[in-house]
Amino acid sequence: MENTNKNLDQMPKKSPFSFQVDLSKFEKATDEEKRQQEVMSESSTFFKDGMRKLMKNPLAVGSIIVLLLIILTIVITPYVVPYKYSQIVTVNGKRDKTAANMAPFEYSELEKEYMEDGGKVFPHIMGTDQMGRDYFVRVVYGTRISLLVGVFASCIVVLIGVIYGSVSGYFGGKVDLVMMRIVDIIYSLPDMLMIILLSVVLRETLNLDAIPALSKLGTNMISLFIVFGLLYWTSMARMVRGQILTIKQNEYVLAAKVSGAKAGRIIRRHILPNCISVIIISAALQIPSAIFTESFLSFVGLGVQAPMPSLGSLANEARAGISAYPYKLIFPSLMIGLITLSFNLIGDGLRDAFDPKLRR
Repeated sequence: MENTNKNLDQMPKKSPFSFQVDLSKFEKATDEEKRQQEVMSESSTFFKDGMRKLMKNPLAVGSIIVLLLIILTIVITPYVVPYKYSQIVTVNGKRDKTAANMAPFEYSELEKEYMEDGGKVFPHIMGTDQMGRDYFVRVVYGTRISLLVGVFASCIVVLIGVIYGSVSGYFGGKVDLVMMRIVDIIYSLPDMLMIILLSVVLRETLNLDAIPALSKLGTNMISLFIVFGLLYWTSMARMVRGQILTIKQNEYVLAAKVSGAKAGRIIRRHILPNCISVIIISAALQIPSAIFTESFLSFVGLGVQAPMPSLGSLANEARAGISAYPYKLIFPSLMIGLITLSFNLIGDGLRDAFDPKLRR
């Protein structure tokens, strides 16, 4: 209080004939009042703002870390573990017939004898399967297949759905009516029956032996990709169409039309950038759906062909010996659960961060 009075005494006296403001009648603003006046924030783009909100979501950040660890394991394992996904365990160049159905970190009799003689054997982290193949390597390769199928199928769905929905929503009228009826027809087709029929047709018509990469996948996986391209894009197309029906009513779209811009340029430069956040969110949520579909089809025998593993096929193989070797079912099931849950949580985080309707 004394310091305040001293400051007031040091202030220059106001002349009665001056328009000078009398500072003695004002008080200094407190820190709380200064914070209330800070209404301006630093400049930020929509993407940066969304990513900053995403990084504040602990579930989304944790899911990203889990996925990165899984991807890192997939990349590093072939260079660290000396086994192949189709290789039966061998010791000193000889096939080990006693290495079947071993528990995690268990060694066979032949491996123990080899280690006693001074040899080194890489441990079987998840044991071995009924044929004596390292189970950890098969789970890692199965995870790789499932992730590749999920990402590739999601790209197909996004590409076809965005193009189809953009054309339908922008032109509207009879074009929209006809295109949406086609979507309704495709939506009603049974995907399981289509995969079975395509597998039979492709097996009879395609010569996959001429293409090594496709021969490893087999007709079942190729038919699965084709079915994703034919059937699973309908939901994406409907969503994009609904967004474009709303966005095309804005003034900047009308201005682009008046200036003579073509429909393709308007869609590409003015409409799609304004619904890209919704597309990214839907694509992120499409990946776990594709992974789960692939795992289910592999479980019933419509996935990758043996000896290439998939998480679904590994779970199907483990079902026969679930009472004696339950860990064989736990490992692929746990991996499927981690991947699908992580992608779902990331998709929810992206929706909370980028969807303008959910912003506070």
